[in-house]
Amino acid sequence: MMDDQSINDTNGTCTNLYDHRPVARVLMPLHYAIVCVVGLFGNALALHVIRPNLRKMNSTTLYSANLVVSDILFAFSLPLRVVYYALGFHWPLGEFACKATALVFYINTYAGVNFMTCLSVDRFIAVVLPLRLARYRKIQRVKWVCVAVWLLVLAQTLPLLSMPMTHKEPDGHITCMEYPNFDRVPNISVILIGAVFLGYGLPVVIILVCYSCLCSKLRLLAKTNHLTEKSGRNKKAIGVIFCVILVFVVCYTPYHIDLLQYMVRKLRYEPDCSEQHTFQISLHATVCLMNLNSCLDPFIYFFACKGYKKKVMKLLRRQVSMSFSSAVRTSPEESSRDLDHNKIHLNSRNEQR
Repeated sequence: MMDDQSINDTNGTCTNLYDHRPVARVLMPLHYAIVCVVGLFGNALALHVIRPNLRKMNSTTLYSANLVVSDILFAFSLPLRVVYYALGFHWPLGEFACKATALVFYINTYAGVNFMTCLSVDRFIAVVLPLRLARYRKIQRVKWVCVAVWLLVLAQTLPLLSMPMTHKEPDGHITCMEYPNFDRVPNISVILIGAVFLGYGLPVVIILVCYSCLCSKLRLLAKTNHLTEKSGRNKKAIGVIFCVILVFVVCYTPYHIDLLQYMVRKLRYEPDCSEQHTFQISLHATVCLMNLNSCLDPFIYFFACKGYKKKVMKLLRRQVSMSFSSAVRTSPEESSRDLDHNKIHLNSRNEQR
């Protein structure tokens, strides 16, 4: 087994942090390309469905529109990341471009988290406390909440601009937006632990509490009203809630737990090169999983929103219809060609006789 001295350069920094480059430069660009295409198409379609409802806007529509916009903006930040990973963790565009893409990347990641939290609170108020807290669902208040969310996320991510984003590795590769580039920032462990609790811990508690209360209320309504129980609407609603929670927890939890455990260890002692390399691999894997959320949201819209499902099915039917009609148009031409060919063949045979 390789000892620490063999994976340190003369300055005492680890040189094995990107040893997984050959695998990562294939899998990570493929992953982000799929996330970008599916996320862009699915969320653009969701925005198209939401747009007619903006005139008769309610709190849920406004939160959903902001969530969709954050997912679309996030998808626009991915092509440069695809190029970066395809080049084997090499960023040729300079520090400014790296900081700009990092800002867009993180702003829209955590804007999505916060708007999902807002949606859970909004649904909780609508179903559990519709009379007592109805004033908080008024559109003017919700607009200010959306502005506050964007400002909060901006305040959380703007400090990134003061941190070094790029770093030239001993092998000549210039990395961008990688954790080792932040490692020299004073008190980085404390900063990131605070970011985990504020950016993930608080939202996940709010989401779980709100949706748990919402499910309890829906079950209670189903027991007291046999018509709703027979229609199965409450079961469907509970199923959608379960999917929302599952997607959120599965996508966001591994990354934040991974980051938290490493920062806690870093406060106790300085991890060796082997531990740093393991963390770097796990960080890349969990960030990929976290970013998968932006292209999974449209699938939740498909099952939760009738308008979205109708629009998708309409597009699919139109595509099938166009394919069928083009096939029908080409088939008579082919048949006539075959007929003409047979006539020529018969005439030539008759002439020979």
